Amino acid sequence: MNDQLPAQDLPTNGLPKPLFDRALATLQHFLHIEAVSGIVLLVAAAAALLWANSPFAHSYHAVWNLSIPLRLDRFAFERPLHFWINDALMTVFFLVVGMEIRREIHEGALSKFDQAILPVLAALGGVVVPALIYLCFNAAPARDHGWAIPTATDIAFAVGVLALLGKSIPGNVRVFLLALAIIDDIIAVLIIALFYTSGLDPSGFAVAALGVLMALGFQRIGLSSAFAYIVPALIVWAGFLMAEIHPTLAGVVLGLITPVRSPSPEIEPPVIRVETALHPWVAYAIMPLFALANAGVSFKGMDLSGGGQLVTLGVALALCAGKPVGVVGATWLAVYTGWCRLTPGVSWGGICLIGLLAGVGFTMSIFIAMLAFTDDKLLDAAKLGVLLGSLISVTLGLGWGAEYAHRQRKGER
Repeated sequence: MNDQLPAQDLPTNGLPKPLFDRALATLQHFLHIEAVSGIVLLVAAAAALLWANSPFAHSYHAVWNLSIPLRLDRFAFERPLHFWINDALMTVFFLVVGMEIRREIHEGALSKFDQAILPVLAALGGVVVPALIYLCFNAAPARDHGWAIPTATDIAFAVGVLALLGKSIPGNVRVFLLALAIIDDIIAVLIIALFYTSGLDPSGFAVAALGVLMALGFQRIGLSSAFAYIVPALIVWAGFLMAEIHPTLAGVVLGLITPVRSPSPEIEPPVIRVETALHPWVAYAIMPLFALANAGVSFKGMDLSGGGQLVTLGVALALCAGKPVGVVGATWLAVYTGWCRLTPGVSWGGICLIGLLAGVGFTMSIFIAMLAFTDDKLLDAAKLGVLLGSLISVTLGLGWGAEYAHRQRKGER
């Protein structure tokens, strides 16, 4: 696997050389972890499918429904293992997402408006078109709530496919894909907050605000130990849970307020130190565990009646067709109308590759599916659509990517 980015291929965004070098090193480290994580994630998803369709399928659901209590003196909080993975551990995943967004806005691909606007427009196209395709098949009230399922991109899988294609893929194609995926994450977080929350409890907001203020206060007095922030993080998480907002969004909030500047040039900024420490745990443990716990769709006796087949079809087509059409179409429209210019080093062949890989929606798509559907039949149908759409996108991406890499080696555009 080659995930090194030649520095001469990349824009400096007007950053001083030491800052640019640090940003480049951080980006290379990020891409390396994501590339390997994509393979681990694939293995975990395959294991879940094998387990759920084996003679031991009953144990698959029994394990994740196992009740795990949390006791502290007289306080007791008991939830199934599934909750601790999806609502607690995934908060750390969203924390890293929040810090990625914070860092990219400060010194990365989103730090300059003229460089960020094209990935933003491409990402918007890659959200709107898949949502419309899904709704073409699933406008019925029982199924329309799943419109957001095909709107996200799985960074780990997408970067992993790029790594398999080798060093012939230009560095700026990788940066563009990363920027688009991060913007997708921003949009997905906003969608979850705006469309998948109900019955908000104001007292929960007050508790969450207390935790945020505590974290900001710790930053103000220069408290640098990461362990000190565990208490305010738990308070924010509990506040979101009380407010009936999905508690994982607490991670995004905490990530966005993580400082990007360091009091000393010799010390890395907190956002880089914390993200570097947590990212391997998220990539190699939390995300694969999430995949193992949630990708286990049982094909034996699967019932796609009652609109289930339309959910599967809508999600799969939205990912493998809607994503590339939306990304490439929005990019073409922005360039054709003169709003933007193609990023140097990114040809239309590269944009097509980015559009195809954007259709790999796995982690966030399954996460949104679980928020969208309480009906187990529709949820399984949606998961099947995510798996099929992502598999088709990977296959098309590898096929077109191999041709594109061949053209790059020959010096063609």
